[in-house]
Amino acid sequence: MNHRERVDAALRLEPPDRVPVCELVISRQFAERLLGWPVPPRAPGSYEDAPFTADEAKAVAAALGHDNICFALKAPVYADTTVEPDGRIAFGDGHINTAADLAMISLPDPYDDALYAGAAAFAAQKGDYSAWFVTRVGIFSTWLSMGLENFAVALFDDLPLVERLLDRYVDWAAVVIERACRLGFDVVATLDDIAFKTAPFFSPQVFRDLVVPRYERIGKIVTLPWVMHSDGNVALFLDDIARVGVAGVHPMEKGAIDIRWVKQTYGDRLCVLGNVDMHLLSVGPVEAVERETRDLLRDVGPGGGYILTSGNSIAPYCQVEYVRAMCDVARRLGTYPIDAGLIQ
Repeated sequence: MNHRERVDAALRLEPPDRVPVCELVISRQFAERLLGWPVPPRAPGSYEDAPFTADEAKAVAAALGHDNICFALKAPVYADTTVEPDGRIAFGDGHINTAADLAMISLPDPYDDALYAGAAAFAAQKGDYSAWFVTRVGIFSTWLSMGLENFAVALFDDLPLVERLLDRYVDWAAVVIERACRLGFDVVATLDDIAFKTAPFFSPQVFRDLVVPRYERIGKIVTLPWVMHSDGNVALFLDDIARVGVAGVHPMEKGAIDIRWVKQTYGDRLCVLGNVDMHLLSVGPVEAVERETRDLLRDVGPGGGYILTSGNSIAPYCQVEYVRAMCDVARRLGTYPIDAGLIQ
């Protein structure tokens, strides 16, 4: 199989020739160390953004043995931001506190063909890689723009404000996702954090009343496999996530949710993506990274419906040696049919 066929099979819950290895986000800083690229003078930037041309993305994927490349197009968030020492963006207080504040929301025109020029060029140069279009549906942008505490209070005190802001984002995402599905991409991936490490941000009832109807709208529009990302413990939401048309869930955050339980319980409905420990990918040692990867291949890989990824992203603090070790183990031991008894 080529890269795209391998990913397609996993998202269909079928065993490909080997376990695919993918990522949603790879930092520019990591890629510069990986490939020895010169570090240009620049202001620190966010590793959330799409930092690569198609050729650069393919070079990174080839160096690591990845099966996908990603292009991101996301609506702006209205919140204070600070730049971390490694270049990541940290969000602070939201700017949307009242209905009057909605006037400051100005999203790129989703009907403007120029908005998609970069995405179209990226998809046209994908080669045999699985090209992923990365965006947000809107609940993440909504609570960031309000601030989590203000958002939580507004769920009870001013729900119409939450709904108006959320629908601004969802309306935008619906047009963008529909267009992206016609540009030559292979997967739509949405980044919408909805949970802490211990529990969701809101109750299952709030999720079903507020978020699920918007997800159902996207599910009727998206014509490509849909991968949903959320950090934290999303266990209480997985039935609804499977029902609205999501094909795969990422990243099954280490220490928040048991990826093995998710595969056992939902593996007939959802492809599982994850979840090599981010701490190991930053501090190692190699032997621990290899052991963790082997364990995931052994426990989650059999039968298909599994894509190996980091437990979040390849962040600036991840070390090349350890990321390579994860990918190398997948190539050596991830061939189907996987015999769990032989991976020790």
